[in-house]
Amino acid sequence: MPQKLSISDIKGLYPDEWVLLGDPIMDDSHIDVLEGIPLFHSKDKKEVCYIGRDKTSDFDKITLIYTGSFRPVRKITGIFNRITK
Repeated sequence: MPQKLSISDIKGLYPDEWVLLGDPIMDDSHIDVLEGIPLFHSKDKKEVCYIGRDKTSDFDKITLIYTGSFRPVRKITGIFNRITK
């Protein structure tokens, strides 16, 4: 059985990848993952979701994390005034 790793170890082992974790330990706010057991990892999120699904049966809790940073989303907005005559 794989061992629990801290989030910093997981980020070091699997940079810029999606990682499926078993038995995650969360912080007090239940938002950030502190540690967990890596079950499967890949740069492709769909691959982790489909292939990793078979590796989760022995765990009560699982979570999926991304170890990289997300690029900011560019939003294009505009203000349009309709001129009526």
